[in-house]
Amino acid sequence: MKKTKILCTIGPSSISKNVQKKMYEAGINGVRINTAFGSLEEYESIVKNVRRIGEISILVDIKGPELRIKVPESRPVKKGETVYLGSESELSFNHDIYDQLETGDKILIDDAMLQTEVVGKKDKQVQLLVKNDWVLKDGKGVNIPTKTLKTPCLNEKDLRIIEFAKENEVEYIALSFTRNQADVLTLREKLADSEIGIVAKIENLQGFENFHEILSEADGIMIARGDLGVELPLEQLPLIQKQMIGQCNQQGKTVITATEMLESMIENPRPTRAEISDVANAVLDGTDVLMLSGETAIGKYPVESVLMMTRIAEQTEPYVVNRVTEEKFQNISRSISRAIWQVTETMPIDKVVALTRSGYTARMITRFRLTQPIIAVTPSKVSARKLDLNYGVHPIVFDYMKKKDHISSTAKMLFSKGLVKSEEIVLFSAGFRTSTIHASNMIEVHKISDLLESETG
Repeated sequence: MKKTKILCTIGPSSISKNVQKKMYEAGINGVRINTAFGSLEEYESIVKNVRRIGEISILVDIKGPELRIKVPESRPVKKGETVYLGSESELSFNHDIYDQLETGDKILIDDAMLQTEVVGKKDKQVQLLVKNDWVLKDGKGVNIPTKTLKTPCLNEKDLRIIEFAKENEVEYIALSFTRNQADVLTLREKLADSEIGIVAKIENLQGFENFHEILSEADGIMIARGDLGVELPLEQLPLIQKQMIGQCNQQGKTVITATEMLESMIENPRPTRAEISDVANAVLDGTDVLMLSGETAIGKYPVESVLMMTRIAEQTEPYVVNRVTEEKFQNISRSISRAIWQVTETMPIDKVVALTRSGYTARMITRFRLTQPIIAVTPSKVSARKLDLNYGVHPIVFDYMKKKDHISSTAKMLFSKGLVKSEEIVLFSAGFRTSTIHASNMIEVHKISDLLESETG
């Protein structure tokens, strides 16, 4: 059973239900809807298709303060050419940043593949000198590494999409270009009446510098290496990735590694050897989720990309080790999770079953990268789908709270589904006789056959 989770961006290559079903069978655990493209009607169609296919986590990616270029149609540009951008021009930015730009500012477009420089401003138009040949395409990202731009955290389109996400009960919203904790809190306020989790995308210098405060408030982190590699020196990116993944693991926050993981498979049926190593190293670093972007959105081989990523993950996972340390008390569930890891290291435990309402206990346990599968049993469908983006966690919806003997009834249910075998030794964890939050306070170890006899007796 694959432990590393795979998140796929839906686009023209994967918009059909048939392709999505094949990707699900190949190993995806979640889909990403990139709202830089498409309409609410298209997003709704994706959600409906996904819900019919299976209990798949849905992440809606809103643009927030992200800067993108608006182009009516693809347009080649040549080195030495000048182009004009502004609200009255054919070309424009998605935010009005005219007053914040100065002559000499370097503007990088499409992951810095197109480099330009501001050489003039007049009549609300910015004049850019093109530094290399490229093709301008609509919706491509824009970076100005020397500037901390003052753009709104959420725009009108974002607010409409947030309402759409709540109405359709998606699991996560990813906030592009998260700059600080205030951005997360602004989005949190808009989601106050929902169970939607927030994934903060770290993709600029400001977000990286404020990573600790962002991590404390967000439910998960996406390491968006494309834009981050433009804003920061490229050679620092591997170590930055490792550091951020490690800190997410320490706090039990979902971490997604994204951008160009199997980029060559947009055009080719096989990845490069370097891409294979990149995916494997992200797993070894401790990532929960591997994300495919263009590979499944616009690529020629969306299903093959998922199959390849699944194969790489499965080959790598036996070599993943725990790097989490708990030096002081945080809460009961965190302490219990460490004890569970220690028990699984010294006893012949086949599986770990966490009875959890919100999913918190399962997330705390998986931080330690157990070799055993973790089955999270929860009465909440929402919690189950959210847990499907956590490493090594297999969520099951079952309302154990209504049963007199939580452990035995859960064991019987899991046995009936073929998720545990009668001869297996299973560690169970749950919170009993407590109303305190994050207080899973019980560990029991049982042979499944004993629990089955107890239940029938």
